[in-house]
Amino acid sequence: MLPKKRKSADLEKKKSLFFEIGLAIALLLVLIAFKWRVPINDTYEIINPQELTELEEIVPITRQEPKRPKIKPPVKIRLQDVITIVDNDEEDDPNLEIEDDEITQDSEIEIRPTKVEYEKEEVDETQIFVVVEEMPIFRPDICKNMTEGNMELNRHIQKSIRYPVIAQENGITGRVFVRFVVGRNGKVKNIEILRGVDPSLDKEAIRVIKILPDFAPGKQRGVPVQVTYSTAINFVLQ
Repeated sequence: MLPKKRKSADLEKKKSLFFEIGLAIALLLVLIAFKWRVPINDTYEIINPQELTELEEIVPITRQEPKRPKIKPPVKIRLQDVITIVDNDEEDDPNLEIEDDEITQDSEIEIRPTKVEYEKEEVDETQIFVVVEEMPIFRPDICKNMTEGNMELNRHIQKSIRYPVIAQENGITGRVFVRFVVGRNGKVKNIEILRGVDPSLDKEAIRVIKILPDFAPGKQRGVPVQVTYSTAINFVLQ
Protein backbone atom coordinates (compact mmCIF):
# COMPACT_ATOMS: atom_id res chain seq x y z
CA MET A 1 0.00 0.00 0.00
CA LEU A 2 1.33 3.41 -0.94
CA PRO A 3 2.08 5.78 1.96
CA LYS A 4 -0.30 8.72 2.45
CA LYS A 5 0.87 12.25 1.73
CA ARG A 6 -0.50 13.50 5.03
CA LYS A 7 -1.03 11.74 8.35
CA SER A 8 -4.42 13.47 8.77
CA ALA A 9 -5.74 11.58 5.72
CA ASP A 10 -5.04 8.18 7.36
CA LEU A 11 -8.36 6.78 8.72
CA GLU A 12 -6.97 3.61 10.30
CA LYS A 13 -6.77 5.34 13.68
CA LYS A 14 -10.51 6.24 13.53
CA LYS A 15 -11.71 2.69 12.64
CA SER A 16 -12.57 1.83 16.24
CA LEU A 17 -14.59 5.03 16.57
CA PHE A 18 -16.66 4.27 13.50
CA PHE A 19 -17.31 0.74 14.80
CA GLU A 20 -18.63 2.04 18.13
CA ILE A 21 -20.89 4.57 16.37
CA GLY A 22 -22.37 1.85 14.14
CA LEU A 23 -22.97 -0.46 17.11
CA ALA A 24 -24.77 2.30 18.98
CA ILE A 25 -27.01 3.03 16.00
CA ALA A 26 -27.89 -0.68 15.68
CA LEU A 27 -28.85 -0.91 19.37
CA LEU A 28 -30.99 2.22 19.02
CA LEU A 29 -32.91 0.72 16.10
CA VAL A 30 -33.58 -2.48 18.06
CA LEU A 31 -34.99 -0.52 20.99
CA ILE A 32 -37.23 1.51 18.69
CA ALA A 33 -38.53 -1.70 17.10
CA PHE A 34 -39.48 -3.14 20.50
CA LYS A 35 -41.24 0.09 21.59
CA TRP A 36 -43.14 0.58 18.31
CA ARG A 37 -46.89 0.06 18.72
CA VAL A 38 -49.38 -0.73 15.97
CA PRO A 39 -52.92 0.73 16.34
CA ILE A 40 -55.68 -1.94 16.63
CA ASN A 41 -59.12 -1.20 15.12
CA ASP A 42 -62.18 -1.63 17.32
CA THR A 43 -64.19 -4.82 16.91
CA TYR A 44 -67.87 -4.72 15.92
CA GLU A 45 -70.52 -7.12 17.26
CA ILE A 46 -72.35 -9.13 14.64
CA ILE A 47 -76.07 -8.49 15.15
CA ASN A 48 -77.52 -10.94 12.63
CA PRO A 49 -75.25 -13.93 12.51
CA GLN A 50 -75.64 -16.10 9.49
CA GLU A 51 -77.07 -19.44 10.36
CA LEU A 52 -75.01 -22.33 9.11
CA THR A 53 -76.99 -25.25 7.86
CA GLU A 54 -75.58 -28.67 7.92
CA LEU A 55 -75.20 -30.28 4.59
CA GLU A 56 -77.55 -33.13 4.13
CA GLU A 57 -75.78 -36.39 3.79
CA ILE A 58 -76.14 -37.76 0.30
CA VAL A 59 -77.30 -41.31 0.46
CA PRO A 60 -76.00 -43.35 -2.46
CA ILE A 61 -78.64 -45.04 -4.56
CA THR A 62 -78.26 -48.78 -4.42
CA ARG A 63 -80.08 -51.48 -6.31
CA GLN A 64 -80.98 -54.66 -4.56
CA GLU A 65 -80.12 -57.65 -6.70
CA PRO A 66 -82.73 -60.36 -6.89
CA LYS A 67 -81.96 -63.44 -4.88
CA ARG A 68 -80.81 -66.31 -6.99
CA PRO A 69 -82.42 -69.63 -6.26
CA LYS A 70 -80.12 -72.04 -4.54
CA ILE A 71 -79.27 -75.03 -6.67
CA LYS A 72 -79.24 -78.20 -4.69
CA PRO A 73 -76.28 -80.48 -5.39
CA PRO A 74 -77.15 -83.71 -7.13
CA VAL A 75 -77.93 -86.53 -4.80
CA LYS A 76 -75.25 -89.17 -4.91
CA ILE A 77 -76.68 -92.63 -5.24
CA ARG A 78 -74.59 -95.13 -3.44
CA LEU A 79 -74.70 -98.62 -4.78
CA GLN A 80 -74.75 -101.27 -2.14
CA ASP A 81 -74.03 -104.88 -2.58
CA VAL A 82 -77.16 -106.92 -2.63
CA ILE A 83 -76.82 -110.07 -0.63
CA THR A 84 -79.23 -112.79 -1.62
CA ILE A 85 -79.89 -115.37 1.03
CA VAL A 86 -80.49 -118.81 -0.45
CA ASP A 87 -81.73 -121.74 1.55
CA ASN A 88 -79.16 -124.49 1.80
CA ASP A 89 -80.95 -127.68 0.84
CA GLU A 90 -77.84 -129.80 1.02
CA GLU A 91 -77.42 -131.87 4.10
CA ASP A 92 -74.07 -132.25 5.79
CA ASP A 93 -72.44 -135.53 4.94
CA PRO A 94 -71.69 -137.31 8.21
CA ASN A 95 -69.08 -139.45 6.49
CA LEU A 96 -67.03 -136.43 5.41
CA GLU A 97 -63.51 -136.74 6.70
CA ILE A 98 -61.19 -133.75 7.02
CA GLU A 99 -57.56 -134.63 6.72
CA ASP A 100 -55.17 -132.58 8.78
CA ASP A 101 -51.73 -132.36 7.20
CA GLU A 102 -49.18 -131.79 9.85
CA ILE A 103 -46.73 -129.26 8.40
CA THR A 104 -43.71 -128.25 10.40
CA GLN A 105 -40.70 -126.06 9.75
CA ASP A 106 -38.71 -129.13 8.70
CA SER A 107 -41.32 -130.27 6.17
CA GLU A 108 -40.29 -130.04 2.52
CA ILE A 109 -42.77 -128.54 0.09
CA GLU A 110 -42.38 -129.30 -3.58
CA ILE A 111 -42.95 -126.28 -5.82
CA ARG A 112 -43.48 -126.97 -9.48
CA PRO A 113 -42.74 -124.09 -11.88
CA THR A 114 -45.56 -123.17 -14.20
CA LYS A 115 -44.93 -122.16 -17.78
CA VAL A 116 -46.15 -118.71 -18.75
CA GLU A 117 -46.97 -118.32 -22.40
CA TYR A 118 -47.05 -114.88 -24.02
CA GLU A 119 -48.96 -114.07 -27.12
CA LYS A 120 -46.65 -113.06 -29.95
CA GLU A 121 -47.58 -109.83 -31.66
CA GLU A 122 -47.49 -109.93 -35.41
CA VAL A 123 -44.93 -107.58 -36.99
CA ASP A 124 -45.40 -106.29 -40.53
CA GLU A 125 -42.36 -107.67 -42.30
CA THR A 126 -42.81 -105.33 -45.30
CA GLN A 127 -42.72 -102.17 -43.13
CA ILE A 128 -39.51 -100.14 -43.08
CA PHE A 129 -38.55 -99.02 -39.56
CA VAL A 130 -36.35 -96.11 -38.52
CA VAL A 131 -35.66 -97.26 -34.95
CA VAL A 132 -36.10 -100.80 -33.67
CA GLU A 133 -35.28 -102.71 -30.51
CA GLU A 134 -32.17 -104.29 -32.06
CA MET A 135 -30.51 -102.06 -34.67
CA PRO A 136 -28.55 -103.57 -37.61
CA ILE A 137 -24.86 -104.30 -36.97
CA PHE A 138 -22.24 -104.13 -39.73
CA ARG A 139 -19.92 -107.12 -40.01
CA PRO A 140 -21.47 -109.15 -37.14
CA ASP A 141 -18.66 -111.66 -37.55
CA ILE A 142 -16.16 -109.19 -36.01
CA CYS A 143 -18.41 -106.56 -34.36
CA LYS A 144 -20.45 -107.19 -31.22
CA ASN A 145 -22.58 -104.04 -31.09
CA MET A 146 -23.73 -101.10 -33.21
CA THR A 147 -20.90 -98.78 -32.06
CA GLU A 148 -18.21 -101.20 -33.21
CA GLY A 149 -20.18 -101.77 -36.41
CA ASN A 150 -20.26 -98.05 -37.24
CA MET A 151 -16.50 -97.72 -36.71
CA GLU A 152 -15.85 -100.75 -38.95
CA LEU A 153 -18.27 -99.35 -41.57
CA ASN A 154 -16.34 -96.05 -41.77
CA ARG A 155 -13.01 -97.91 -42.12
CA HIS A 156 -14.40 -100.16 -44.83
CA ILE A 157 -15.81 -97.21 -46.81
CA GLN A 158 -12.52 -95.27 -46.69
CA LYS A 159 -10.61 -98.32 -47.96
CA SER A 160 -13.08 -98.93 -50.81
CA ILE A 161 -13.26 -95.36 -52.19
CA ARG A 162 -11.74 -94.67 -55.60
CA TYR A 163 -11.49 -90.92 -55.96
CA PRO A 164 -12.87 -89.92 -59.43
CA VAL A 165 -10.24 -88.47 -61.74
CA ILE A 166 -12.52 -85.62 -62.84
CA ALA A 167 -13.06 -84.55 -59.24
CA GLN A 168 -9.32 -84.71 -58.55
CA GLU A 169 -8.49 -82.53 -61.56
CA ASN A 170 -11.12 -79.93 -60.58
CA GLY A 171 -10.23 -80.09 -56.84
CA ILE A 172 -13.75 -81.08 -55.80
CA THR A 173 -14.14 -82.22 -52.19
CA GLY A 174 -17.00 -82.58 -49.78
CA ARG A 175 -19.17 -84.90 -47.77
CA VAL A 176 -21.90 -87.02 -49.37
CA PHE A 177 -24.81 -88.19 -47.18
CA VAL A 178 -26.26 -91.53 -48.20
CA ARG A 179 -29.33 -93.40 -46.96
CA PHE A 180 -30.14 -97.06 -47.60
CA VAL A 181 -32.25 -99.90 -46.26
CA VAL A 182 -30.91 -102.99 -44.49
CA GLY A 183 -33.28 -105.80 -45.48
CA ARG A 184 -34.51 -108.72 -43.39
CA ASN A 185 -31.66 -110.80 -44.78
CA GLY A 186 -29.05 -108.13 -43.88
CA LYS A 187 -28.38 -107.03 -47.48
CA VAL A 188 -28.26 -103.39 -48.58
CA LYS A 189 -30.93 -101.99 -50.93
CA ASN A 190 -32.85 -98.80 -51.83
CA ILE A 191 -29.73 -96.60 -51.89
CA GLU A 192 -30.34 -92.85 -52.29
CA ILE A 193 -28.37 -89.61 -51.92
CA LEU A 194 -29.68 -87.32 -49.20
CA ARG A 195 -27.22 -84.49 -49.91
CA GLY A 196 -24.68 -84.67 -52.68
CA VAL A 197 -21.62 -82.66 -53.69
CA ASP A 198 -20.84 -83.51 -57.33
CA PRO A 199 -22.31 -86.14 -59.71
CA SER A 200 -18.98 -87.97 -59.88
CA LEU A 201 -18.64 -88.12 -56.07
CA ASP A 202 -22.30 -89.09 -55.65
CA LYS A 203 -21.89 -91.96 -58.13
CA GLU A 204 -18.79 -93.24 -56.32
CA ALA A 205 -20.63 -93.10 -52.96
CA ILE A 206 -23.48 -95.25 -54.35
CA ARG A 207 -20.98 -97.76 -55.76
CA VAL A 208 -19.22 -98.14 -52.40
CA ILE A 209 -22.52 -98.71 -50.54
CA LYS A 210 -23.65 -101.33 -53.06
CA ILE A 211 -20.60 -103.56 -52.40
CA LEU A 212 -20.89 -103.42 -48.59
CA PRO A 213 -20.83 -106.80 -46.79
CA ASP A 214 -24.02 -108.03 -45.13
CA PHE A 215 -25.33 -106.60 -41.89
CA ALA A 216 -26.92 -108.41 -39.00
CA PRO A 217 -30.57 -107.46 -39.65
CA GLY A 218 -32.51 -105.31 -37.22
CA LYS A 219 -35.11 -107.00 -35.06
CA GLN A 220 -38.40 -105.87 -33.58
CA ARG A 221 -39.84 -108.17 -30.89
CA GLY A 222 -37.38 -110.81 -32.02
CA VAL A 223 -38.51 -110.74 -35.67
CA PRO A 224 -36.10 -109.52 -38.42
CA VAL A 225 -37.41 -106.34 -40.08
CA GLN A 226 -36.25 -103.77 -42.61
CA VAL A 227 -34.47 -100.75 -41.14
CA THR A 228 -33.26 -97.50 -42.72
CA TYR A 229 -29.57 -96.70 -42.26
CA SER A 230 -27.66 -93.52 -43.11
CA THR A 231 -24.00 -92.60 -43.25
CA ALA A 232 -21.73 -89.83 -44.54
CA ILE A 233 -18.80 -90.38 -46.93
CA ASN A 234 -16.11 -87.71 -46.76
CA PHE A 235 -14.08 -87.06 -49.95
CA VAL A 236 -10.81 -85.30 -49.19
CA LEU A 237 -7.84 -84.73 -51.52
CA GLN A 238 -4.47 -85.54 -50.01
